[in-house]
Formats: sequence, C-alpha cells, structure tokens
Amino acid sequence: MHRQPRFIVALLPLISLVIVAALSIMVWNVSMFLPLMVGVIATCILGVTHGYTWDEMQQFMKDGVSRALPAVFILFIIGTIVGAWMLSGTIPTIIYYGLEFIKPSVFLPTVAITTGVVAISLGSSFTAIATVGLAFMAIGTGMGFPPAHTVGAIVSGAFFGDKISPLSDTTNVAPAMVGVKLFDHVRHMLWDTIPAFAISLILFWLLGRNVTADVTNTEKMNELADGLLQTFTIHPALLLLPIITILLILKRYPAIPSLVIVSTLGGIVAIIVQGNSVGDVMNAMTSGYQGNTDSETLNTLLSRGGITSMLNTIGLIIIATALGGVLEGTQVFTTLLEKLIAKIKSTGSLILTTVLSTLVVAYSSGEQFMSIILPSRALVDTYHEKGIDPKNLSRSVEAAGTVGINLVPWGVTAVFVSEVLQVSPYNFIPFIFFAYLVIAFNVFYGFTGFTITKLPNSK
Repeated sequence: MHRQPRFIVALLPLISLVIVAALSIMVWNVSMFLPLMVGVIATCILGVTHGYTWDEMQQFMKDGVSRALPAVFILFIIGTIVGAWMLSGTIPTIIYYGLEFIKPSVFLPTVAITTGVVAISLGSSFTAIATVGLAFMAIGTGMGFPPAHTVGAIVSGAFFGDKISPLSDTTNVAPAMVGVKLFDHVRHMLWDTIPAFAISLILFWLLGRNVTADVTNTEKMNELADGLLQTFTIHPALLLLPIITILLILKRYPAIPSLVIVSTLGGIVAIIVQGNSVGDVMNAMTSGYQGNTDSETLNTLLSRGGITSMLNTIGLIIIATALGGVLEGTQVFTTLLEKLIAKIKSTGSLILTTVLSTLVVAYSSGEQFMSIILPSRALVDTYHEKGIDPKNLSRSVEAAGTVGINLVPWGVTAVFVSEVLQVSPYNFIPFIFFAYLVIAFNVFYGFTGFTITKLPNSK
C-alpha cells in the first residue's frame, strides 16, 4: 500500500542532493551527475519504504524522462546549427560587426536587448543563447568583459524574451494549466516583466561602464576582427540565416522542422560561400567547428557546436528529469507543496507560497515544465477560493519557473548555458539580474495588492 511521506522524510532526498552538490562543487570539483544520482537513489529508497515497487520507480523515471525527449531532440539540432553557422561564417559575421559597431559602454545592455528581441521572435531562449548569445560571448571577450557578466546579460535577455513571447512553449503552458487565455496572461506579465527588465538594463549599464575601449582592449578587438577576415568571407548577406529562422517561427512552422531547415541552409552556405566540402559540414555538425586562425583566443571562441557538444547537457537533463519523475511519483512534491499551502493566510502569503513552491520544485527537479505544472495544479483551486484571478498564479509561476529555473546550478537551463557558453553556473548566476528582479516584483505585488486582479463578484 502506497503511503505519502511525512514532511521531514520528504525533505531527506533534497537534503542529500544539496549536501552532495555542495561537496561536489567546493571539495571534489566534479560535475552534477553524482549529486543528481544520489538524489534519485535517495528518493527510490524513500519510495520502497513507503510501499512503492521497483517497477513503479522505473515507470516514474520513464515518465519524467519522456517529458524531456522533445527538448533533447531540439538540443541535438541546436548543436548542428551552431557547428554549421560557425562554418558558414554566420556567427563570425555577427561577431565581426559587433566588434566594429557596439560601444563597450553600452555593450551589456545591448546584449540583453538584442538577445531578448531574438528570443521574442523565436519563442526560444535556447536558440537565442546558442546563436546570437555565442556571438556576444566572443565580442565581450574582445572588449575585455568578464565572461560571467556577458552571460548574465545574455540569459537575462533570452528569458525576458522567452517569458513574454506568445510563441514560447512555457508562455503557453502556464496559462493553459490554470484556465487563463494566452494574451490575458501575456498582458498581465508585462507588470512584472517590463520593470524588472528595465532595472536589469540599468544594472548592466552600471556593471559595464568601467570597461572602456583602452589601448589593450582595442588591440585585442582588432586582432579578433583581423582573424575573422582572414578566415571567413564576412558579408551582411550571411545575416539572412538568423532572419530566415525568425520568419519561419513567426509563420508558425513547427520548431523542429524549422531548426532542421536553418541548420541545412547553414551547411549549404558553408559550401557555397566559404568553400567547404560536404565532409567539412558533416564534421562541424557532428563534432563542432574547430577554429584554425592565428589567434588562440579566437580559436577558443569559435571552436563550438556539434551534436557531441550537447551530450553532457543531455545526460544531465535525463538524470534531472528522472529525479523529477520519482519525486512526483512518490508524492514528495505533494507533501512539500501541502506544507507550503497550509501557511497561506493573505494574498501576499498566497503569492509568496506560489513563488516558493515553484522554486522548491525547480531546485528539486531542475526542470522548467515541472516547476510550472505542479504548483499550478496544486494552487489553482486556492486562488479561486480566495477570489484571486488565476492569471496572478500563471504570472508568478512563470516568474519563478520559466525565469527562476536559471538560478538552479544543476537545472536544465543553467547546464545548457554552461555547456554552450563555457562559463560555470556558479560564476554567472549572480549576474542574472532579471531573474531576481522578476521574482521580487511578484512578491512585492502580492503584499501591496498592486496589479493583483480579483475574480468577478469576489469581495
């Protein structure tokens, strides 16, 4: 007979995960595979002691992993896009023009805004990060910016765009879970998204204002630009590939076929414009582009992409979603959420509980969709009972789930960003200003009542 774990018992797998994660980072200097496996094992032991069979545990893990399969396939395709777009000269062209025209004093705000616009257009933070984000990393290195600062601006912009894009999967899932219309949800999110992003831009400007185009940085920028010109044919026409990508998404073509098309086009451009062979294209798509310039710095920046570059990320995603599956199946999440819900006494505590429960799921599972779906299911009836419009719920879970997931070092998005941009999550997480601010605005609105809409006929 299945038994729901008590609150203290439900905390044990999470405590195990956090302890081993801390030791892995600060003492052993190893990746998050082991901590996540410890979390899975601890949860399975809990499940067995509460009446679940091993077959049921396996099914819970399968259910968790199956939710991630579409994202896994998209990551494979993104790997081919990065390799092909590097070889075709598309990303090098973005880097070159960025070095030529962007002023260091406004670099970080420009990064956030541009990445945000691309993410809104694509409805995908991952694609924006792996394309224009990758180019901005090279530009930032040339200008002398600390990589963590640049990543903070890239991620802030990408998830600002992802959060309010009607094309984004999370933007559609959150309102659907609570019975709110999509555009009512998007409009309501503007109250937290716009001020949080505006303040983020100011903070990025303050962070970058001390980086000036001194002699050393200018020489480095010139070195990178010269290396690009010597290695690639640089032309504005190569910017058509990202434009075609945006147009395909805006035309509502499915994401996977659209990404396959632009990856293939990148390979064709690499052959026609840059003079590469079919074998070169296949190698770049599989193993990534390998920089071959006179600049070691540029070679490091350009040597990215390929299916193989995504394998570590995908491995972590599989383990993290398996952990999420067993945590859900063994009712660990149910126990934790019930404990939080029991503390609700006011509108402010309701919004705070929404944010905290979403973050609990995020830190436990590392998975974005589960962070949105589980708190939405658990809390939607409470919102109706208290006469609070559920679009306040969908807004809060988007803030803490869609954006807040970036603050989880072992989360799917942080791992992806780390692998693509080659910066440790523990270095860039402090600089994702947008994530902290958008969560803070939701809690502030909850306790002040500002922008908190009521249901019709409620007191």
